[in-house]
Amino acid sequence: MGLTSGSTGRKAADEGLVIRRQSPEDRVIALAGNPNVGKSTVFNALTGMNQHTGNWPGKTVANAQGRCEYGGRGFVMVDIPGSYSLMAHSAEEEVARDFICFGGPDAVVIVCDATCLERNLNLVLQTIEITPRTVVCVNLLDEAEKKKIRVDLAELSHRLGVPVTGAAARSGKGLAELMEAVAALTDQGGFAEPIQVRYAPAVEQAVALLEPLLAERCSDRLNPRWLALRMLEGDDALLGLAQQYLAAPLLEDPAVREQLEKAGLLLEQEGFSQEALRDEIVSGLVRQAETVCGHVVERADRGYSGRDRKIDRILTSKAVGYPIMVALLAGIFWLTIAGANYPSQWLSTGLFWVEGRLAALFGWIGVPQILCDMLVHGAYRTLAWVVSVMLPPMAIFFPLFTLLEDLGYLPRVAFNLDRYFKKCSACGKQGLTMCMGFGCNAAGIVGCRIIDSPRERLIAMVTNNFVPCNGRFPTLIAILAMFFVGVSGGLAQSAGSALLLTALILLGVGMTFLVSWALSKTILKGVPSSFTLELPPYRRPQIGKVIVRSIFDRTMFVLGRAAAVAAPAGLMIWLMANVTVGDMTLLARCATFLDPFARQLGMDGVILLAFILGLPANEIVVPIMMMAYLSTGSLIQMENLSMLRQLLTENGWTWVTAVSVMLFSLMHWPCSTTCLTIYKETHSLKWTAVSFLVPTAMGILACFLFCQVARLF
Repeated sequence: MGLTSGSTGRKAADEGLVIRRQSPEDRVIALAGNPNVGKSTVFNALTGMNQHTGNWPGKTVANAQGRCEYGGRGFVMVDIPGSYSLMAHSAEEEVARDFICFGGPDAVVIVCDATCLERNLNLVLQTIEITPRTVVCVNLLDEAEKKKIRVDLAELSHRLGVPVTGAAARSGKGLAELMEAVAALTDQGGFAEPIQVRYAPAVEQAVALLEPLLAERCSDRLNPRWLALRMLEGDDALLGLAQQYLAAPLLEDPAVREQLEKAGLLLEQEGFSQEALRDEIVSGLVRQAETVCGHVVERADRGYSGRDRKIDRILTSKAVGYPIMVALLAGIFWLTIAGANYPSQWLSTGLFWVEGRLAALFGWIGVPQILCDMLVHGAYRTLAWVVSVMLPPMAIFFPLFTLLEDLGYLPRVAFNLDRYFKKCSACGKQGLTMCMGFGCNAAGIVGCRIIDSPRERLIAMVTNNFVPCNGRFPTLIAILAMFFVGVSGGLAQSAGSALLLTALILLGVGMTFLVSWALSKTILKGVPSSFTLELPPYRRPQIGKVIVRSIFDRTMFVLGRAAAVAAPAGLMIWLMANVTVGDMTLLARCATFLDPFARQLGMDGVILLAFILGLPANEIVVPIMMMAYLSTGSLIQMENLSMLRQLLTENGWTWVTAVSVMLFSLMHWPCSTTCLTIYKETHSLKWTAVSFLVPTAMGILACFLFCQVARLF
């Protein structure tokens, strides 16, 4: 099987998807499946791409496409969001359903989990109702074997009436057989007799009234039986899409309307309301899945998940689950703090050495001094600072975080936090988006797509910034070390910093709960929705893939985005520090203007201005402070934290100032990248503004109250 990387197209759940064929002969294959069945792993293995996969449900929240070749023919593989059903209870399920129904794929591959096949067959049966061009890929056969579960693939294919293949995608087994089945299916156009789910007699009679008429009008583009069921359910949004797809006003067709009224009357006489009809359809799918699995799945050991359940009794218990969660968080921060010091220093030395060489090169080729200062000592120096401060901690934090994700621990965190989010009328899945926000708040915003309810999704976006991202860690860690732990270095300092940082982050989590509750009682009123959170099996992390994926998919992506805004920000900061108005620079004038207000918050004008100018990247907040205090024309680098502490105390810093700065850093406005991501996700300036103003107001309020209490005592 020849695999080649192809063009990638990513579209949000509410946008259209443009299929990118390299040849008109390319076949389009939709790749669907329940969350956490290895669907994206199959996609990566077939296309040679590196779509991020993880051991928790809901990773794929957008469409991705890539290309592979098999038997001399090209296939465009479209990885659609993981869905438990095609009845569209969420934006992701709508995307999956609409692409399968109206996206015109030549075939649909449904990836299933061999360890829990019965639950997965719900999606398989719904897909077969839509199209017979379906291939079932039973993945994770290696895990099923360990748990002494055997799946009779031949019998499963016989009972479903569609091709079935087995795979262990993480090791690449079974993928050639999968593509062989896909190629054969697209050549012959589908199996002749796929399984047909049978419902209650009254439902079958109602469907029989509509199906012949719809068969004439669908022209093989949609399954008339499936469309009849949707018309009986009264799914107006879906029917509107179907009419648009068929270019036929079905609901205005007199013959169709007449039969639809007869069918509705028949169901009503038999006691089937629309809600009861939906229940019967779901029940019919469940009954059929049970029947099929009863003949194809054998379990030698009924207690195969006993180990996972024993571990879950510990990790999700009220008594020890939370201490373990906090301890793991503190451990990750300690490893990040202790491990990043020397690499950051080495990287800084190297990058600032390059700065000297660049300045010499500019002088040698005759570049005017002012232009050299702007580009080298302004834009480049800021960029070098951001890279040297961000890269080492991220290169440690992201792999550690990804290991927990790959292990399957993150859904347990969401499970533990769910009851508290429910009390706030929010969604427990917000716990997963919070975890993503530790690395980058913009990533946490994108992750909010896994939350089904629009109201709860907005709550998660507005409160996302209360969890500090990687860009704010250096500021928080430096202040903790200088004013509360000590700057002597060693194990005690790093451990103390990690513990205090964990306490500060728990405060941010508490603010998330508080503000979520306030929003749900005011501008985002509502009751918490129910949701299914699958606790995946514990899996041994693939260390090599975890490191590569976390470095290239996360670390370099976030670093590149920060670098793109750091250089222009450095240029602007250099101009403010070197352009004078009267006898003061613009930087000094702005700081003086902000000083009275900042004093009420326990800070000064320089600190507040540094936060404002740090909007593009939080990493440059402390360097801006140093530049303003020393009245230098560009960012400077202190040799150690002792010198920095001396500079800050000489400019009036006390422990009150330090706490105020940490509180404001924890709660102030999102960075520009996060704001842009919020706008892209919501398409609303109003909600972008709310997401900017709410944490800012809370930061101002927290600092003001703390400052007043501190002054009293």
